[in-house]
Amino acid sequence: MKIVLVVIGKTDEPYLLTGIEKFEKRLKHYIPYEMQVIPDLKKTKNLSANQQKKMEGQLLLQAFKPGDHILLLDEKGKEYGSVDFAGMLEKQMIAGLKRLVFVIGGPYGFSDEVYAKANGKISLSKMTYSHQMVRLIFAEQIYRAMTILKNEPYHHE
Repeated sequence: MKIVLVVIGKTDEPYLLTGIEKFEKRLKHYIPYEMQVIPDLKKTKNLSANQQKKMEGQLLLQAFKPGDHILLLDEKGKEYGSVDFAGMLEKQMIAGLKRLVFVIGGPYGFSDEVYAKANGKISLSKMTYSHQMVRLIFAEQIYRAMTILKNEPYHHE
């Protein structure tokens, strides 16, 4: 199984890029992993939030492949502890999925079409994080999950 993290817009902050790269490098020892960046929309000043969500949604839908299991990172999604998240990933691996796709949307969330295509939603926290920070936090959580599944000492209970 390959894990793909689809994101809208590039990561601008160097400290976040350094952290993301660190965990991506570590992750590749456990599972195929890729962050797929969809370019930010241009000229959005005169667009409503719904128009932006719809346009981003069209780009997201193009990034999905037949057979993808799609989980949206969404504030209304299911919350997992790290051990439970690792268990969920393990179930997906056992299920024989080719691609498990996690999606971080734009600043206004997801279009109805993307929600309709998704297999589920997960939430990192009830708190709100910047979309760029979520990339680092989520990459670390995937890495943590892999170390939990391998019984390695990274995670402490």
